[in-house]
Amino acid sequence: MGALEDAVASRCHAQETKVRIGLIIPSSNRMTEPQFHRYAPAGVAVHVARVQMTGRHKKPIAALLDAVGGAASSLADARCNPIVFHCTGTSMAEGLEGEAALVQRVAKESGATAFSTAQAILEALKALGLRRVVLFSPYPQSTNDHEKEFFREHGIEVAHDVALDVGMSDDYIRVPATRWIELAREHARVAADGFFLSCTNTTQIEAIETIERETDKPAVNSNQATLWAALKRAPVFGAIPRIPGLGRLFAPAEAAVA
Repeated sequence: MGALEDAVASRCHAQETKVRIGLIIPSSNRMTEPQFHRYAPAGVAVHVARVQMTGRHKKPIAALLDAVGGAASSLADARCNPIVFHCTGTSMAEGLEGEAALVQRVAKESGATAFSTAQAILEALKALGLRRVVLFSPYPQSTNDHEKEFFREHGIEVAHDVALDVGMSDDYIRVPATRWIELAREHARVAADGFFLSCTNTTQIEAIETIERETDKPAVNSNQATLWAALKRAPVFGAIPRIPGLGRLFAPAEAAVA
C-alpha cells in the first residue's frame, strides 16, 4: 500500500461512523441538513427522510402517521438509531396525545430509539433549568399559541412570545441570524429564565452563542436541542461533547459557573 492509500485508510478509520441519526423532516425544510452536518461531531452520520406535512400539505397528525411510519422504516434500512420526528410545530400541534402518537409510530416501524423535536426541547429546557421562557418563532401567532399550550401541559411557562409571521417556509430561511439576536436584546429584561427559538428551518442556531453572551441567559433552539438529545441517546458517547457555537446546552459545566 502506497503513501496515498495509507493516508486515505487512516482518514477513513479516524472518521469511522459510530452512530447514525435519522431525521424525519418536512419536505420543504432546507436548513436542518446543512446545520446537522455542520455541527455533528466526528463519527456521527446524519440521514433524512422527508414527509409532506407543512404549508399546503398541513394535515391532522392521524393523517400523517402512515407517511411518518414509512419514513421511519426507510431510515431504519439505513441503520439509523435514534430516529427523530423533527418538526417543532407539528410535534406540538396536538398536545401530549398527538406527540405520543408520532413517537410511537416511529418506534413501531423502525425498531429504533424514537423521540420528537418537542421531547428534545423539553429535555433541553429541563437540563438548563428553564421553567419560564421567552418564545421567538417565524410562525403565525396561531402556531405560537399551540406551542404555548403544549408547554403549559408540561409545566413550562411562556412569559412572552413573538411570532414574526413572515409567511411560508421559503420566508423562514430568509430571516437572518441578526434578527433573532435583535429580538433577544429587545426582550432581555423580561422576567424569564432564558429563550426558546422555535423552528427547524431557520438561521436561529447561528444566533445562540451571541444571545447567551449578550443577555447572560441560556438559549435553546429546535435543531440544537434535537442534536443534543440524539447524542444523549447514543451510547457510544459517554458524555455529550462540547460543540463550539451551540451554547450552554453543550457546555453544562460552564453554564454552572456562569
